[in-house]
Amino acid sequence: MSTPTTEQPLAHSSEVDILDIAREKVLGRGVGLDKEETLRVLQLPDDRLEELLGLAHEVRLKWCGEEVEMEGIISLKTGGCPEDCHFCSQSGLFESPVRSAWLDIPALVEAAKQTAKSGATEFCIVAAVKGPDERLLSQLEQAVAAIKAEVDIEVAASIGILTQEQVDRLAAAGVHRYNHNLETARSYFPNVVTTHTWESRRETLRMVKEAGMEVCSGGILGMGETLEQRAEFASDLAALDPTEVPMNFLDPRPGTPFADYPVMESSDALRAIGAFRLALPKTMLRFAGGRELTLGDLGAEKGLLGGINAIIVGNYLTTLGRPQEQDLDMMGKLRLPIKALNATV
Repeated sequence: MSTPTTEQPLAHSSEVDILDIAREKVLGRGVGLDKEETLRVLQLPDDRLEELLGLAHEVRLKWCGEEVEMEGIISLKTGGCPEDCHFCSQSGLFESPVRSAWLDIPALVEAAKQTAKSGATEFCIVAAVKGPDERLLSQLEQAVAAIKAEVDIEVAASIGILTQEQVDRLAAAGVHRYNHNLETARSYFPNVVTTHTWESRRETLRMVKEAGMEVCSGGILGMGETLEQRAEFASDLAALDPTEVPMNFLDPRPGTPFADYPVMESSDALRAIGAFRLALPKTMLRFAGGRELTLGDLGAEKGLLGGINAIIVGNYLTTLGRPQEQDLDMMGKLRLPIKALNATV
C-alpha cells in the first residue's frame, strides 16, 4: 500500500492504513493526527501494538529528541479539598483515608534538593484546592523564591483554578510551568467532576499560556470513558498546544466513587500512549500516576520506547511510585539520556 503524500491526497483516508497515514503526516511532517484518526489508532488490534509503539518512538525521537525529562512532585497542601473529582482521595467529600496536612517552606526546599539529586530538572508544588486563597498563594510565592535561592531546578506549580491576578503573581514569582489537568474528554467530564466545569479549567490554561508560563495539562485514562472519548481527549489536549501532557492511569482509591473500577489493561494503556504521541508529536508526554499498577516494569519500558519522553520520579501525591534508583536504572538499561537542566527540547 502506498504512502499518502501531500501532492497526491487519497480520496478516502479511511481506505488507507492508519499507520501509513501517521508515517506521512506525523513522522514526515510533524502534524498530529486529528480526532477521527486518533480513534482509528486506538482501535488497532493487539497484534499491531508493537508496530504502533515503534512508530510512536520514531516520532518522539524525530520531533522531541532522545532525552527524558525527570520531575519530582510534592504536595504543599494535602487532603480536605472541597471538589468532588471522583478519582481523588484528597476530596473532603469522600470517606477516604487521606487527611489534611500542610508543608512548611523549609520542607519544600529540602524536597526540592532531594529531587535535584535524582537528576530531575523539574520540581512541581501541588495543592489540593479548587483554587488558592491568599495564604496558599503567598506561601507558594515564598517557597518558589526560597527554592530558587538554594536549588538549581525549575519550579512548576499546580494549585487549581486561577484568576487573572493569581496567574500574574505566579508568573512574576518565577513559576515557569503550570499544571492544570483537563482530566478527561469534555463530553465525559460531568461523569468525573460535578463541582466545577471543564470550561473553567480550560480558561485557567488560556490565561497561563498568555502570561508566558508553559502549559502542562493531561489527565487520567481508564475512568470509564469510551475509545471515542479517549480520542476526543487527545484532540482537546492538542488544541491547547501544551508543553507537557502527564499521562495517568486510574489507580482506584478506597473511599472514592471510582474505588471499584477495574485497572486499565496494559495493552490498552500502551495503545493510548502510542495514539497520544501520534496526536501530539512535539509535546512532552510524561509517565505519571498509575503506571506501576497498570504497566509494571516491562510495560513502562515499552512506554518509554513507545512515545513517552518524561517521567515523574519517586512517589505521587497520595500513591506510591517507584524508588528513584529503579527508574534511573531502567533508563540506563534502555540507554535513554536524562535531560540536563538548561537543555532545550
